[in-house]
Amino acid sequence: MIASVLSIAGSDPSGGAGIQADLKAFSARGTYGMAVLTALTAQNTEGVTGIHLVPPGFVADQIAAIFADIRVDAVKIGMIASAEIAEAVAAALAPHGNRSVVLDPVMVAKGGAALLASDAVAALRDHLLPRATHLTPNLPEAAALLDAPVATTRAEMAEQAAALRALGPRAVLLKGGHLDSRDSPDLLATGDGLHWLAAPRIATRNTHGTGCTLSAALAAELAKGAGDREAAAAAKAYVAGAIAAADTLGIGHGQGPTHHFHALWAPAHA
Repeated sequence: MIASVLSIAGSDPSGGAGIQADLKAFSARGTYGMAVLTALTAQNTEGVTGIHLVPPGFVADQIAAIFADIRVDAVKIGMIASAEIAEAVAAALAPHGNRSVVLDPVMVAKGGAALLASDAVAALRDHLLPRATHLTPNLPEAAALLDAPVATTRAEMAEQAAALRALGPRAVLLKGGHLDSRDSPDLLATGDGLHWLAAPRIATRNTHGTGCTLSAALAAELAKGAGDREAAAAAKAYVAGAIAAADTLGIGHGQGPTHHFHALWAPAHA
């Protein structure tokens, strides 16, 4: 029986991030994807020009409808946008424990637009983090959750990953893409220690939606039964391949999307 994964996140009409990226990643990783919308955005590869929030009660109604009918093996939470939506999602998930919940604390879009209200960081930390089994922040997001400076070294990453894990999640996958280094090191903190996942830094501007895609791939691997280290390594390798193939897509005039189906589609021909 195929594993099924639910994404609770915002919509990106250009298809590179948000719900659209999650569904592509779920499919590419061999799982059945479902989606609950928290927000609609007006955006493309050049930036975000508008955000329209879904009423919190209707977000909860969507979640309830899925769980009333369909088996959910894992949940990925992305763009939450407001404190009220964070509280609604936490309450809606409360009756449905005993499954992996990957929380990607989306705060700012690649182009710099804020995707999380300033008063919602505390709500995300207080209401959603206790529900999450896995947390996947980048370095600025980790700093915001901890109310600390952004990590600039591997040692600081290790300290912050441990501090985030102390807030409740079973595992923290701290993304090191913002680190000033030749490679792109991610750090997985679990109950049995710290595990570095390194990959070469790929020279491309087409990295739109990488965070969404990584957390979605992690949720898919967990839904299929992989352990924390196996799931994180598979998700990291998948995203690295998607970034490496991103330039073959030729989508948009700004920061284009990664190639979610790089391992499944035949090479493009001019």
